[in-house]
Amino acid sequence: MILVNTDYITGKEFEMLGLVKGSTIQSKHIGKDISQGFKTLVGGELKAYNEMMTDARNLATNRMTEEAEQLGADAIVNIRYASSAIMQGAAEVIAYGTAVKFIN
Repeated sequence: MILVNTDYITGKEFEMLGLVKGSTIQSKHIGKDISQGFKTLVGGELKAYNEMMTDARNLATNRMTEEAEQLGADAIVNIRYASSAIMQGAAEVIAYGTAVKFIN
């Protein structure tokens, strides 16, 4: 499966199959949430939250890819990511794009 954030793939012609998406809501356990709260007092990278968001993006991407595979897609073009806070320490991540099938 080819994944790109452009609306084309050099040298490929394709037909659009439709929108595909994947999402997840992730949170850290209370111990990590408290320790990251203390980190905001002194500044610096919030590594536990960074890891949480990386995991969430990976899971959302995998779910989007699975949806595209069910449509028989060869690639997903114009991929975008969005995130939003659901509550303190929890975030939703959505990955979406257009599933395509190669013509040639």
